[in-house]
Amino acid sequence: MFAEASLSIWGWGGLGVVLFLISFGPFAIFYLAFYILCFIGGGFVVLLLFGKTNSEKHLERCEHSYLPSTQPAILKVSEEMKSESKPIKIDRRLTGSNIIDEPLQQVIQFALRDYIQYWYYTLSDDETFLLEIRQTVQNALVQFSTRSKEVDWQPYFTTRLVDDFATHLRVFRKAQERLNEREDPKQRDAPEELLDSFFEAEVEMERNICRDMVCMSRKDEEGYLRDLCEVLLYLLLPSGDFHNKNMRYFLREVLARGVLLPLINQLSDPDYINQFVIWMIRDSSCNYEAFLNILKLTDKPPELEAVKDKVLEELQHLRSLDTGADDINIIKNQMNSLLFVKKVCETRIQRLQSGKEVDTLKLAANFGKLCVIPLEHILVHNIALQFFMDYMQHMGGQAVLFFWLTVEGYRVTAQQQLEVLQSSQRDGKKQSTQTTKGLLRAAAVGVYDQYLSEKASPRVQVDEASVTRLAQKLSKEDPTPEIFDEIQRKVYDMMLKDERYYPSFRQHPLYVRMLAELDMLKEPSFRGSDDGDGESFNGSPTGSINLSLDDLSSGSVDESAQLHAFISDTVDAFLNQLPMAGVCNDHGKTYALYTITVIRKNSDGSEDIWKTYRRYSDFHDFHMRITEQFESLGPILKLPGKKTFNNMDREFLEKRKKDLNSYLQLLLNPEMVKACPMLLPYVYDFLENKAYSKGKGEFARKVPPLLQKSDIDPEHCRVSAQLDDNVDDNIPLRVMLLLMDEVFDLKERNQWLRRNIKNLLQQLIKATYGDTINRKIVDHVDYMTSPEQVSDYVKRFRDSYWPNGILAETPPRRDKSLRMRTRVAAKTTLLGIMPDELKHIIGAETTRKGILRVFDMFQHQSLNRRLVYVFLEGFLETLFPQYKFPELFVKLHSRSPRVLKYSQKMRSLHKR
Repeated sequence: MFAEASLSIWGWGGLGVVLFLISFGPFAIFYLAFYILCFIGGGFVVLLLFGKTNSEKHLERCEHSYLPSTQPAILKVSEEMKSESKPIKIDRRLTGSNIIDEPLQQVIQFALRDYIQYWYYTLSDDETFLLEIRQTVQNALVQFSTRSKEVDWQPYFTTRLVDDFATHLRVFRKAQERLNEREDPKQRDAPEELLDSFFEAEVEMERNICRDMVCMSRKDEEGYLRDLCEVLLYLLLPSGDFHNKNMRYFLREVLARGVLLPLINQLSDPDYINQFVIWMIRDSSCNYEAFLNILKLTDKPPELEAVKDKVLEELQHLRSLDTGADDINIIKNQMNSLLFVKKVCETRIQRLQSGKEVDTLKLAANFGKLCVIPLEHILVHNIALQFFMDYMQHMGGQAVLFFWLTVEGYRVTAQQQLEVLQSSQRDGKKQSTQTTKGLLRAAAVGVYDQYLSEKASPRVQVDEASVTRLAQKLSKEDPTPEIFDEIQRKVYDMMLKDERYYPSFRQHPLYVRMLAELDMLKEPSFRGSDDGDGESFNGSPTGSINLSLDDLSSGSVDESAQLHAFISDTVDAFLNQLPMAGVCNDHGKTYALYTITVIRKNSDGSEDIWKTYRRYSDFHDFHMRITEQFESLGPILKLPGKKTFNNMDREFLEKRKKDLNSYLQLLLNPEMVKACPMLLPYVYDFLENKAYSKGKGEFARKVPPLLQKSDIDPEHCRVSAQLDDNVDDNIPLRVMLLLMDEVFDLKERNQWLRRNIKNLLQQLIKATYGDTINRKIVDHVDYMTSPEQVSDYVKRFRDSYWPNGILAETPPRRDKSLRMRTRVAAKTTLLGIMPDELKHIIGAETTRKGILRVFDMFQHQSLNRRLVYVFLEGFLETLFPQYKFPELFVKLHSRSPRVLKYSQKMRSLHKR
C-alpha cells in the first residue's frame, strides 16, 4: 500500500511538473524561486522598519522618563545662534590721516565689489563673510601703516634703492661684456644667451642668491609669491585670522595672484616702461638730431620698419591734402624731411640685413675727413687731454706730457702763493716771506729732480744747456712762476713736432675716438693750425677749460708733495678744552668752529703759542690732501666720520672734538714725523693762524673717494661696497655719484675724466645752493612720502584701476609696430634730455652709450622682473628690520640650480 501511494504521489507530481513546464516554459522554475525570495525579503524589511519605529518611540519615552532636563543656558545659546546675526561695526580709520583713509576705503570697497562679491553672491546672501574679509584687510592695513610710521625711509630711498638699481645695471653690463666676447654673432644677439649670462653674473656677485627661477618660470614665481604673502599675513594679521586656514589661504591667493602678480607683470613690461618714460619726460621737446642719431645707431630692423611705415603713412596723408599756395611750401618741407627719414631707415635696414655693418670709428679713420684739433687746445680741454694722455702713455712719452702739466700747475700755485703774500703785506699781517719762498723753492726743486736731473727716471730729454741754466737759477735765485718757461716751451715744441707724439696721435684710433666723444666726426672747419694744415679745429666745441692744480692726474707730480721740510722746530697742537669756539650761522648754514691751541718749541728753548680756528670741513679737506699725497698714511690716520643729520648735537660734537684731538696727536707723533718728513709743511700750513685755503675745493670734500680711486673689485660686489667706511652716513649724493659712475662706465677711465665729472657736479651743486644738495634730496624724499603725496598716489591708483568707479577693462596688447615706434620715441626722449654740459664733460659718445645701455636693460621682461623683486625685497627688509627677511630670501632663491652649480665650483676651487 505504501509503495502504491508513493508511486501515486510521484506520478501526479511528475505530471504536475510536466504540465507546469509545458504551460509556463522551462524558465518558470527560476521565476518561481525569485518570487519566493522577494516575498521572504519583503517580509524582513517590513519587520525591520516596524521594529525601528517602535524602538525609537520606546527610547524617547525612556529618555523623558529617566534623563535630567536640558539646562536653560544651552537653550538660550541655541536660540541666539539661530537668531539673525548683528552687523559688524567696522572702524574706518586706517592710517590716522583722513586724506589717505578716504580714497583707501574706496579702493577696498571697489576691490571687494569686483573681485569677491560678484562670485560670492552666487553662493550665499550672508554678508558676514564679506564683512569679516573687510575687517581682516583693514587690520592688515592698520598694522602696515603703523609699521611704516616707525621706519626711517630716507636711507632706503636715498641709498638702498639707488644701490639696487646701480647693482642691477652693473650685472647687466657684465653680461653684455661676456656676450661681446663670444665669436658667434648669433649667440651675441640671442636674448636667451643674455639672460643666461645675466643670472650667471648675479650668482657670482650675490654668491648664494639667484632669481632666475622666479623671473623665468611662472610656476616658481607663483610659489615664491605665495610663500612671501604667507609670511606677510603672519606679520600683519591678528593671530586668530592667521590660524584660520580657509581665511589665510583665501587671502594669500587673492594677494599673490590677484594683486602682486598682475602688478609685477605690468611693471616689468618693456612697452609699459617705455610709455612711462615718455610720459615722465612729456614736457621736453623732441630733438630732431637725437631722433636721427637713434635711427643711425639702432641695430633692430623692426624699429626701423615701424618708423618707415609711419613715415609712408604720413607722406600719403600729406599728398592727399588739398592746400592753397600759402601752405604748399610748408608741406613740401615736411615731405622732404619725411623722405630723408625714410632714406635713413632704408639705408640702415639694408646694412643690417646684408651683414655689412661697419664700425663708424674705423670708417672715419680710414676714409673720412677728420677735424684737426691743435695741440694747444688738446692740452687745456679735459676730454681731449685724457685721450692724448692715454696715447702718450702707450708711446712711453708720459714723462714729457706730465712735465708740461706739472709746470702749469706749479705756475698757478706759485702765482697764488705770491698773491697771498702780497695781500697779507698790504693788510699789515705778518707772514714770513722766507717761508713762502722756501715753499716755492722746494716745489721747483722737486719738479727739477723728478724730470730733469740726472737721477730722474724717466728723464725729459731737452738740451743740456737749458737744464744747466735752470739748475743755476734754482741754486742762486729765488724761484718765480716763470722759472720753467724756457724748458716748457721746448717740451711743447717736442710734443708738437716729434713724429712719435702729436703728428702720430692724429693718425691713431684714439684720435678718432676723441673726435667721436667731442661729437666732431662730421663738422670740420678751416682755419690755420699749428702744423700748417688747412683743415683745422675752429676752437673747442665746448669752450676751453683751464686746468688748475686740482685737475692734475695722479700720475703727475703735485708740487706740494715735493716740498721739503723747512720746520726743524717741534710743533705741538691740541684742541682747547672748550668744546668749540661756537656754533656759527653763515647765510643759513650752521656749523661748529673748533679752537686749536698750537705750541711751537723753538731750538733756543723759547715757545710760540697761538690759537687757530678750524671747521670740520677744514679737517676733512686737510685729511684728503695728505692721504692723497702720502698714501701710506691712509691706513694709519682715521679722521672722524661725517654725519649728515643731527650733526649739531652737543653729545656728538663732544665726541668729535675728542676724536679730532686724537687725530692731531697721532699726526704730530715724533715717529710719524720721522717716517714722513715732507708732511710737516702741510701740517704747518693747516695749523697756522690764517684762513685755511681748501686745496680740494668744496665739492671734493663732500665726495672724496668716489671718483678718485677704489681698491674694491667692482665686478664682484655691489655698488654700495665702494662707499668709504670712514663716513658714518652714506649720504645721498655719494650713492648718486656711484650710480653715475656705473651708468657711464667711468671706472676704466683715467683720473682726468673722473675729476672732470666732479667739476660738472660741482656746477650742479652750485646751481642748487651749494652745500644744501643733500638736504634738498632728503627734503624731496620727505615730500614724496608726505600724507598729501601718499593720498595723491592712492587716488591715482584708484582712478587708474577704477575710472569713474568702474573697473577698467584690460587694454588689448598693442601691435608690434606701435611698440617699436614707442621704443624709438623713448630712446629719442632720453637722449634728447641729456644736458650739453654732461656731453662736454664725459663726451658725446660715452653719454650715448650710457643712456642706450640703460634703455636696453629695460627691454627684457625677465630682467625687469628681477629688478622689481629686488626693490620689493629691499622694501620689506626696511619695513621689518627686526625679522630675518634677508635669510628668508636666501632660502627662497638658493634653490636655483645655478647657485648649486656655483657652490660646487667654489668648493672644488678651495680643495685645489
